[in-house]
Amino acid sequence: MKILIIDQMHESIVPLLEEKGYEAHYRPDIDREGILQILADYEGLVIRSKTPIDRDLLVKGINLKFVARAGAGLDNIDLDYLEQNDIALYSAPEGNRDAVAEHALGMLLALFNHFVQSDSQVRRGVWDREGNRGEELCGKTVGIFGYGNMGAAFAKRLQGFGVKVLAYDKYKKDFGNEFVQECSFETIQEKAEVLSIHVPLTEETRNFFTADIINGFNHPFYLINTARGEVISFDTLIEGLEKGQLKGAALDVLEKEKLQKLTVAEKKSFEQLTGFKQVLFSPHVAGWTKESYYKINQVLVAKIAGQWHG
Repeated sequence: MKILIIDQMHESIVPLLEEKGYEAHYRPDIDREGILQILADYEGLVIRSKTPIDRDLLVKGINLKFVARAGAGLDNIDLDYLEQNDIALYSAPEGNRDAVAEHALGMLLALFNHFVQSDSQVRRGVWDREGNRGEELCGKTVGIFGYGNMGAAFAKRLQGFGVKVLAYDKYKKDFGNEFVQECSFETIQEKAEVLSIHVPLTEETRNFFTADIINGFNHPFYLINTARGEVISFDTLIEGLEKGQLKGAALDVLEKEKLQKLTVAEKKSFEQLTGFKQVLFSPHVAGWTKESYYKINQVLVAKIAGQWHG
């Protein structure tokens, strides 16, 4: 089987595939036009996020048996076309779930303890202890929205912090245990002091967190988003922060991440959002560790070879 790899990946991807008997062609510099010209020669396609894997591209893959996504998100792929044409789809959320969980927890602790602010102040010779008095995670109620690989990994990381963990997942049942209480979203709105988002981007989750949803929480709360930025808009975040319903936000993802291509209105909203000192940003790197870079390949190759056991 010939496999085309069109994105930059950890160098282990080719030898891992070859060990399983596949012929792997590593072409991270290829552009979309180049993919369209040669895709018919391949049975497998390995991708990240270079180009939309849409119908226009997939129809060129007349011999495709599978598409493999080196990561978790599938929002850039025409899933209906794959299903209609019996093309398998593999992804590797197991490869970066630990990285995402650690990053979410790290951002939350940094937000609670003013790490960024205090570091900047001390470097400038400012020794402000009272202005950097922190808040403890212990005793808080943490809500998890989406209990797949990422949500479950985050819950696992919270076990030593003395928190109550509530989790809601529309598509999963009976996952509660001694550390996590399965509940309705309404219960999370009623009790959560921290909310961490761990859902994929779908038509159902796009802009799910409206101003009405945010205002429906009984208590002002902290928001963590390491999932997809499009689940909550710049303007909704700003309104929640201005009203005090959002006490703070840890954002690894944004509604629009190509910052150089923001419209005038989007740029104004983004700049307003960056003005809140209780908001912490990172550039969509929660799952982007040295370890996950390799582990994603391991998971993906095992799934392609039919040898993944969880």
